[in-house]
Amino acid sequence: MARRFDSIEKNHEEFVKRQHVFFVATARTEGIVGLSPKGMDTMRIIGPNSVVWLNLTGSGNETSLNVQDNGRMTVMFCSFDKDPLVLRFYGKATVVHPRDAEWSDLIPMFGEFAGARQIFSMKVDIVMESCGYAVPYLEYKGERDLLTKWTESRGRAGVEKYWKEYNALSLDGRKTNIVEE
Repeated sequence: MARRFDSIEKNHEEFVKRQHVFFVATARTEGIVGLSPKGMDTMRIIGPNSVVWLNLTGSGNETSLNVQDNGRMTVMFCSFDKDPLVLRFYGKATVVHPRDAEWSDLIPMFGEFAGARQIFSMKVDIVMESCGYAVPYLEYKGERDLLTKWTESRGRAGVEKYWKEYNALSLDGRKTNIVEE
């Protein structure tokens, strides 16, 4: 049975802190829907209707473009262990790049990541719980260190070069604004 809330409650925050993965969905007014898994302890709840999450370097950059188009975002957490629960945050987000003034205020929440690409700041309008009865049990075995090793081996300059080559355009050729022109 689904339950709707106007804000993130303490039990929601505790649930989020125990999750090792979350999923982010965004969509432009026209074009594709983006859906991405996220991990590596990159989600922070900073108020009853406010979350920020660190976006690390990846193979595409659709989330950023979609958010810049209209801001719509859904974040979903699933329990894969003892207590079945699916928790969703619905709201509007903005993207903060390393070159933006807000970056220096937000990045200390996450520590150092060589692949830190953007931070998304989301105003949460609706919080939904649902049962998760059909979500399977999965065993957490740890974080992968592949992205960390990959970005550290390239250094910041190499990562930014990668952004220019692989993250500057969306799948349909639109500029994502990851790099300044």
